[in-house]
Amino acid sequence: MAVVVDSRQFGRPVQAALTTLAVAAVYYLSGRLGLLGRLDVEGIVVTPVWPPTGVAVAALLVYGVRVWPGIALGSLLVIASLTTPQPITLVNVAGNTAAPLCAVLLLRRVGFRLDISRLRDGMALVFLGGLCAMAVSATAGVGIQVLTGGLATRDFWAVWLAWWVGDAMGVLLVTPLLLLLLRPMGRFRVRRWKEAVCLVVAAAVLVPLAALSPMSLLFLVFPLLVWAALRFQLAGSMLCALFASVLTTFEANVASGAFVHQTDIEIMAKLQAFNGAAALTALLLSSLVTEQRATRRSVQRACDELAEVLEHLTAGDDLPGAGGHPSAPSARPPRPPLPPST
Repeated sequence: MAVVVDSRQFGRPVQAALTTLAVAAVYYLSGRLGLLGRLDVEGIVVTPVWPPTGVAVAALLVYGVRVWPGIALGSLLVIASLTTPQPITLVNVAGNTAAPLCAVLLLRRVGFRLDISRLRDGMALVFLGGLCAMAVSATAGVGIQVLTGGLATRDFWAVWLAWWVGDAMGVLLVTPLLLLLLRPMGRFRVRRWKEAVCLVVAAAVLVPLAALSPMSLLFLVFPLLVWAALRFQLAGSMLCALFASVLTTFEANVASGAFVHQTDIEIMAKLQAFNGAAALTALLLSSLVTEQRATRRSVQRACDELAEVLEHLTAGDDLPGAGGHPSAPSARPPRPPLPPST
């Protein structure tokens, strides 16, 4: 008797393994990119923006918690590229894996939507996915350094704050952009393409000017973020915020432009304050605009349906779905049509 084997029994584990390896590869590559802007705080290497946390949260949201081994493997590869793995490396790997898992569990708890189409989604990503959950990895990473003597106890909070903000910024800047890649592209009118080109040109001029100038002109970035959020929602605002963050991070790394003549602690504080303000402005404003537009469309649909019902009532016709029977003659004269709203 021939034995029939369903190929799907083998395809699913293979697909899951490939997805996990892909997550590990993207995590590692994003980690290498993030290390290009690393800074030294009290002898510990930290990054103002740590993209792998954003990659990890996005992967867990889209593919589920089953891809967590890919996050752990990617974290191990990043650490191995910097130093020889030791037993304490497992603590860092565990913290880097647990933090995104906590973020996803918290986001699912509050009904987070992947399209970030509501203000509550933006708030949840900021406070639950970014600020709360990333405290896990910062505490594990800095705590093990203190316990093993690699960091003085008095320097714990300074390094912890830099680590925590860097991980949170990875979630706020990278996760929304990765989630956007999974959404179908809407049709762009010619007028919007022209406006998008104008926005790109303005960003290409103002962002380098703000980052390269020693006169502290970083505030010039925020009108661009508002423009992008109002007109292009999440895609436009987050791309502008990421561009500004990358450019200012590289300037901070070489202590030039807006960061000239400042100490390492001052550079880190100024850079993280700017990155945080830019990310919050872009994410929350764009999600608010998206929610308001969706509400306006819902109200418009309700008004159209109500107008159709009133039209049938004033004409003495059947309501849609009334069974197709002719309506009885009305004893009252039909109402005149409603005047158009101004």
